[in-house]
Amino acid sequence: MSEKTVSEAVNYRRSVRVYDPEKPIDTTVVKKCLEQASLAPTSSNMQLWEFYHITSKETIDKIAPLCFNQNAAKTAQQLVVFVVRKDLWRKRAKANLAFMDRVFGKNNPKSEQRSREKVARNYYGKLIPFTYFDVFGIFGYLKYLMILVVGLFRPIYREVRNSDMRVVTHKTCGLAAQTFILSMAAEGYDTCPMEGSDTWRVKRLLGLPFGTEINMIVSCGIRKPEGVYGDRFRIPFEEVYKEV
Repeated sequence: MSEKTVSEAVNYRRSVRVYDPEKPIDTTVVKKCLEQASLAPTSSNMQLWEFYHITSKETIDKIAPLCFNQNAAKTAQQLVVFVVRKDLWRKRAKANLAFMDRVFGKNNPKSEQRSREKVARNYYGKLIPFTYFDVFGIFGYLKYLMILVVGLFRPIYREVRNSDMRVVTHKTCGLAAQTFILSMAAEGYDTCPMEGSDTWRVKRLLGLPFGTEINMIVSCGIRKPEGVYGDRFRIPFEEVYKEV
């Protein structure tokens, strides 16, 4: 099976609801697609995501009822649960700083740091903590008020509340999920992104920490003809495309 081009993968991809039980998919190929998903764009390179690759038939059977027994879940060969880890922002910021140590050298005096290094170290050492840190929403509200005042005089980043950062991390995780879905399509594999699930029970089943959130569950397999529910419908492109 030859890999598809990007355009071919985009056009091939459909949300498949019924998979062929006689056509298993290769776990290593799915894992490769997840590795490609980890290369997706991510806000501030924070990579606040985790990918839970479910290959156990027993676990899939337990998750299917938590997805309200959708056919896409019941007939899936494998599942991938895309998880948002906003709670790991400190760890990810430190990882970026450690990467800079390898790129620029460690413990460089500030007077000898190049402008790019100074900006990057300030970003992850000061700006990221300012943006992500919050206590029961109180600090986020104070940051929001401060930004309202500053924003009267100059452009400024305004998404600083806990709810704002939650949106940011889910958008980032969604980019990873979309990259995975297109990578799977390029391999000739099918997927269905599912938002309909009892996320609390799925978290409990997988033993996820309290601070995690499930972005989506993606079922995987090879489509049966009846697994694609009709022709593709899209609003006319002219209605959604605006050239400025």
